[in-house]
Amino acid sequence: MKNILLVDGYNVIHAWPDLSACKDNLEEARDKLIDIMASYGAFQDLEVTIIFDANGVSGATVFENLAGKVLVIYTQEGETADSHIERMAYEMVRKRKQVYVVTSDWVEQMVILGAGAYRISARELLQDVKKVNKLIKEGFSESPLTYRRHELESRLNSDVVKRLHELRRRV
Repeated sequence: MKNILLVDGYNVIHAWPDLSACKDNLEEARDKLIDIMASYGAFQDLEVTIIFDANGVSGATVFENLAGKVLVIYTQEGETADSHIERMAYEMVRKRKQVYVVTSDWVEQMVILGAGAYRISARELLQDVKKVNKLIKEGFSESPLTYRRHELESRLNSDVVKRLHELRRRV
């Protein structure tokens, strides 16, 4: 059973410098956050859900979208992301799931801890995302060893190599 990561989307967007720079274009900021969380969740083997407020949008209903491996939820009219996260965390903890909630809202953190979930601040998550990205980059980067020649001779039986040299000399 995978651990669950619930992310307060707009809280993280406003807390991360790269994303808050896009706050004039919230769609771009949301897309960037979703991409980052998809990579992070896959590397950490987490079920990631990002919750965005639709509190101020009239007529909004709960909207769920699976973007890659990330579940994206927009709350309904009159519902905050905080209240939606609290309810989800409470229900998941009761089902014996390990739940981590990302928010820098202190009151929200206290409620989450009271429900039995773990809290991660947006700043802590950003540090961990950077660490994971560094590990991914180091693990998949080209090393000097990948540029070495891999000659056939080094992978063949010595008798076969000897026979091939004999054949080459005859020509």
